[in-house]
Amino acid sequence: MIYDKQIKNRLKRIEGQIRGVLKMMEEEQDCKDVVTQLSAIRNAIDRAIAVIVSTNLEHCIRQEMEKGNHESEKLIQEAVNLLVKSR
Repeated sequence: MIYDKQIKNRLKRIEGQIRGVLKMMEEEQDCKDVVTQLSAIRNAIDRAIAVIVSTNLEHCIRQEMEKGNHESEKLIQEAVNLLVKSR
């Protein structure tokens, strides 16, 4: 799968958020603030996973349809399993 610039930028933002949390910890900022930022990071990661899985699913279904195979149930189930596994 080819990962586009948008998903890479999304992960770079997450990387920056993690660096920010480490800085907050070094500055001994309040626990509540650190946890809030960590929750935001977790949500951003979840969204990145969803984008990757949905993009891949769409690509796989299109490939199968081009081959004349219109049964996409297996691909959809694999995508759902990936999303469930990521939680």
